[in-house]
Amino acid sequence: GAGRDAGGAGAGHVAGAVPQPAAAVSAPLTSGAGGGQSSWAQQVHRLAGGEEPPVAPWKPPVEDVFQAAARRQAAARPAALGRRLAARLLDTVVLGAVTAVAAVPLGIEAVDHIDAKIDAARLSGETVTVWLLDGTTSVHLGIVLAVLLLAGVLLEVLPTAKWGRTLGKKLLGVEVRDIEGHEAPSFGAALRRWLVYSVPGLLVVGVVGVLWCLFDKPWRQCWHDKAAHTFVAAG
Repeated sequence: GAGRDAGGAGAGHVAGAVPQPAAAVSAPLTSGAGGGQSSWAQQVHRLAGGEEPPVAPWKPPVEDVFQAAARRQAAARPAALGRRLAARLLDTVVLGAVTAVAAVPLGIEAVDHIDAKIDAARLSGETVTVWLLDGTTSVHLGIVLAVLLLAGVLLEVLPTAKWGRTLGKKLLGVEVRDIEGHEAPSFGAALRRWLVYSVPGLLVVGVVGVLWCLFDKPWRQCWHDKAAHTFVAAG
């Protein structure tokens, strides 16, 4: 009876154990935060040629703006005075040709007007002072100056502010840069540069300002460069 009880107890213990399914033991782990393997469905999908999840494209590192500015400043050097002079002469010829389109006809009218006044004074037989600058000639002169200013803005200021170069500077390989950032100057700085160059130039005093670059160091600035905080660099 004891043997049977022991045997029965042993048999009951063996019979009570629940066997684990073979599939549960051999099934791979799913991927997750723990770094497990892919599931069977994922592996079959990959072997069947399924699309992989999109991969973020590689982005090149962005250049540091401060390091780039430091390299530009280290590489910048004033342009040769001969090339600057040649560029300025070329720009002056282009600007003069554009201004002459309005100045020549108006100048001819002004001369005819003064001649008519002189002839009228002679015919009167009296001593009359003939003023060269009157209501008519002053209007003609104002129009010519307005054309000169407008042409200067279009041919000098805008290209300098946008690219740092006028036509003459581009052909001669020089450019205008800001003295601090070494970039093209702003529109305000380019306009100030042009006015300081042109207005004294009309009064002949600008010759001194242009020749100032012969003695200025280290950036060889003329008066108009100092007013705009710019310098002319080799391109």
